[in-house]
Amino acid sequence: MPSLDDLKKRIKSVKSTQKITKAMKMVAAAKLRKAQENAEKGRPYSQRMQNIILNLTKSINDPENAPKLLVGTGSDKTCLCVLLTADRGLCGGFNSNISKLAKISFKNILNEGKNLKIITVGSKGLDQIRRDYGKYVIKKFSFKDKKQILFSEAELISNEIIKLFKKGEFDKCILFYNNFKNVITQIPRAQQIIPVENKFTGTKEQISSPYEYEPDEDEILEDLLPKNISTQIFKAFLENAASEQGSRMTAMDNATRNAGDLVDKLTINYNRSRQASITKELIEIISGAESL
Repeated sequence: MPSLDDLKKRIKSVKSTQKITKAMKMVAAAKLRKAQENAEKGRPYSQRMQNIILNLTKSINDPENAPKLLVGTGSDKTCLCVLLTADRGLCGGFNSNISKLAKISFKNILNEGKNLKIITVGSKGLDQIRRDYGKYVIKKFSFKDKKQILFSEAELISNEIIKLFKKGEFDKCILFYNNFKNVITQIPRAQQIIPVENKFTGTKEQISSPYEYEPDEDEILEDLLPKNISTQIFKAFLENAASEQGSRMTAMDNATRNAGDLVDKLTINYNRSRQASITKELIEIISGAESL
């Protein structure tokens, strides 16, 4: 049984930890509001851009000469997977949920006899896949020193992906990130960005809106497709930022409550041990007095 001094030290240690987790919860809650606003503002722009590209696709007369970023290489033997996670931990299942979905996709790609290449963004995702799929990682990005990830970081990753595609390094590119729903729920998602996923998003008005293009569709697509890849990656960054803070807030709230429960249990044990020690001393004094 631990001594009174050990229990006292442990209670003090748990209370110190509780103060830290409570502070982290408050910081995450403050950051979450701005991150959630940014994620919600970014969705309509990325959805509309995706829909414009898909509407442009319908107007292409010669699909064989269409931009490869739009229609693909005609093969899917090599798949590039871009895993977006955080550079920091203590955020519940945020990183592990994305990695779990990615690992399932990696396994399916390899089981189908296809080639797998991986780009990791964030050190936590790399740590989780390093053991099983580390040999497939061709590029690593980390923005640990950045307080806020901007569009320039998304363009950096987009340029690397496009450069690899032009070299013929892969046929299909899939993006893995967490889609923010609310503070408690973040949904891991896999989004195909090359070739463009043939799936309209947004409201019926946005999807059915008529467009008139000047210059012609092919010229617009040449400029718009690389921009769309950067936009989709930046949207994933915004969704991840909100999901990370929501997950961290929930995790730190649970940790604070658990620390409080542990302090209560340790305090009860301390009081019982102290009472037992006092009772033992009293019995020894009484026994000694009676023997005289």
